[in-house]
Amino acid sequence: MRSARQSAIRLLQLMMVASVVLPLVLFAFAAWLNYRHEYAVADDRIERSLDILHEHTLKVFQTVERAIAEVNEIVRGMTDDDIRREQSRLHERVKRIVDALPQVRAIFIIDRDGRPLVSSQLARIPADFDARERSFFNVHAAGDVGTYVSDVVTPRLTGLSTPFFVLSRRRPSADGKFNGVVAVAVLPQYFEEFYALIGRSPGSLYALLRDDGRFLARYPERPDRGLQPGSALHTTIAQGRERSMQTIRRSQIDAVERRVGHRKLEGFPVYVVAGIDSSAIRGEWMATMASHLVFGLPATLFLLLIIGVALRRTRRLYAEAERREAAEAALRQAQRLEAIGQLTGGVAHDFNNLLMVVSGSVQRLRRDLTSEKHTRLLDMIENATNRGESLTRQLLAFSRRQMLTPAVIDLTDRLPELKDMLSGSLRDDITIEVVVPNQSCAVKVDPSELELALLNLAVNARDAMPNGGALSITTKPAVLEGKAAEEGLSGEFVAIHVADTGGGIPADILPHVFEPFFTTKEIGKGTGLGLSQVYGFQAVGRHCDHHQRGRSRHGDHALSAAHAGIAGAIDRAHGARHRAAAGRHSTGGRRQSRGRRGRQRLFPATRLHGQTSCQRPRSTGTARQRS
Repeated sequence: MRSARQSAIRLLQLMMVASVVLPLVLFAFAAWLNYRHEYAVADDRIERSLDILHEHTLKVFQTVERAIAEVNEIVRGMTDDDIRREQSRLHERVKRIVDALPQVRAIFIIDRDGRPLVSSQLARIPADFDARERSFFNVHAAGDVGTYVSDVVTPRLTGLSTPFFVLSRRRPSADGKFNGVVAVAVLPQYFEEFYALIGRSPGSLYALLRDDGRFLARYPERPDRGLQPGSALHTTIAQGRERSMQTIRRSQIDAVERRVGHRKLEGFPVYVVAGIDSSAIRGEWMATMASHLVFGLPATLFLLLIIGVALRRTRRLYAEAERREAAEAALRQAQRLEAIGQLTGGVAHDFNNLLMVVSGSVQRLRRDLTSEKHTRLLDMIENATNRGESLTRQLLAFSRRQMLTPAVIDLTDRLPELKDMLSGSLRDDITIEVVVPNQSCAVKVDPSELELALLNLAVNARDAMPNGGALSITTKPAVLEGKAAEEGLSGEFVAIHVADTGGGIPADILPHVFEPFFTTKEIGKGTGLGLSQVYGFQAVGRHCDHHQRGRSRHGDHALSAAHAGIAGAIDRAHGARHRAAAGRHSTGGRRQSRGRRGRQRLFPATRLHGQTSCQRPRSTGTARQRS
């Protein structure tokens, strides 16, 4: 039954642990899956952004190339002098092209010497303007490179206050020699405004990058410097990879961790870049997991609460069942001992009557038989009769028919006097310590029966310590509050606690320790009546008058088996908590664990010479060793 109860409680405990651990494991697994999903979603967003950026940038660059082709068609067959003469007309024509293209800031026609021939911004170009120091001119002077994309430059001509980068191509010539360039200034701002339009998600990054790492446009901001050699993205581009997807742990521009992808613009030495801050990805992941917690956490707490309530109720139910079983077992044991006591009392009473006849006959025969031989025989009969009377007295004490003569004694003075008597009954390797209060502690009890009970306990303690040990007798006040476990007693009492360092006996013997003639000692070494006398003494003591603070009470139980040490052995014999403590004081037997165990007997406090209470305890020390 106990195993089934423990299994049920253990199952509920496991369910309680599982109600916490399993959701945590599932939540952790879901968090891991969702984390990977968020990064997969981020990669998909980056890929779609790259598609948009590539399509947009390619259209812009192709539009610029068509504008360059249109300008070349306008000036086809014209010499540089013809172009200078027609500068005003060509200016208006080129200006109309620029006005139709919002991404274009200006268009220039430059001769082979680096001097502008026509500008969409100025009808007359200053004579001192020279483009030979610009990269978009020099690269074409060295050879035909197709469409060249320059770095972002700061304008020097009046009317060009906004930074721009240039797309330039060679002007066609009949002999194939260098004949100048047509340059188109493109606004980075146009791209950045588009990036801002599509980059509304937190942590978004869009950029237009040359193959040397220089930024043409960037959102959220365009730095003055480009990527340094050795950076992750610069290394990937330098390796000739046209597209990639990677996590950059620390950006060289703003020291932010990002998930970044890039793609090469088809037909141009330019790359579009899209990215998302890792913190934004983790933020979305945490927001998703928080939404799961909104539903999962209350459900888990509710399940935990239900199992906790079930566990608590189950424990209380089983505890109540155990208390009932213990009470029933104690009742059965008490009834059993009561029946044995009644039987023992009847036999002892009849046996005592027979002994009285034998004793009277011996006394009468002594007057008639005076020879030495007869006297010796009569002495033997009288000794046997005396032993029978002692045995009968012990049996009557167990059966609660022994008449007590209670008197008020002071335990503070009486217990230290008993120490010498107990020392004579113990071995030299056993020490005795008696601890009593500093002031008078009066109780009403039969002194002879009290001494006999303490002696029986000391003898049992001696047998429980074959290798020596310590025996302590402590007296201390006890205040009871009338609880059910205290048999309804309330008020001030005095407790005598007997403890030793001996071992215990098995639990299967404990229910029998108070039975008369029960002993585990060898034949001839014990009568089995030691604890029987103790049991009878405490039981008879219940019917004694007792006083507390000068008020008399009659008929109350002055001793409870639930909390009084000597009678407590009855209850503890059936209770798992105090079994070893109760059984160790039976008459010998098999020993178990060692350690200081004890019994406690309660006596109602009684007025003595105007004093009614016990104060701080004092120790009488250790008994002298006997030689």
